[in-house]
Amino acid sequence: MVELVQAGGWLMIPIIGCSVISAAICIERFWTLRMKHVVPRGLLIRVWNQIKANEMNNDRLRELRVDSPLGQILAAGIASHQQGRELMKESIEDVAQQIVHEMERYLNTLGTIASITPLLGLLGTVIGMIKVFTAIKLEGAGNAAVLAGGISEALITTAAGLTVAIPSLFFYRFFTRRVDELLNIMEQEALKLVEVLTSDRTNRGELSRHLGQEVVSH
Repeated sequence: MVELVQAGGWLMIPIIGCSVISAAICIERFWTLRMKHVVPRGLLIRVWNQIKANEMNNDRLRELRVDSPLGQILAAGIASHQQGRELMKESIEDVAQQIVHEMERYLNTLGTIASITPLLGLLGTVIGMIKVFTAIKLEGAGNAAVLAGGISEALITTAAGLTVAIPSLFFYRFFTRRVDELLNIMEQEALKLVEVLTSDRTNRGELSRHLGQEVVSH
């Protein structure tokens, strides 16, 4: 392995650095974008049962905000339910935008790595071929060791760049799709909350009383 890195030349250093960053991002995003962490199963039902049982107060609202990203969205809708349907939706959308920004963190970096590592490999190929032709010019085509060194450098950097780029691109697409799926689920859950709160005036009145008609900041 060390011999391959040495044979690939100095361009192997940024390629290896990109591979480390890519692996770290993938591990972190796998942990952060877990389904049960972002959209816990049964959270909306639990929240609605608390509302119907007149148990939703400011303390529970704060707990809901730190529960999960879906909890933050539901808490935004509950906190703004007195302001009407449209303003309630706007509050939910504002919080959702912040959550999406957090969910997409590091994905641009992952996409950039997928784009630049093949170019680094191509640059290594060009440098290796320049060495080959320089050796031919200076020593002729008879020095097989010099020619083999330049060709191996070209092939190794190209292979290394593609080895990093291919999985990076795959996981960039995978995580982008995962964010879209999670966002779609959260939007559906938020719309259900909007519908039940705006259609049930009794529960809205009880909820306002238990929240003390306090507009809780997000």
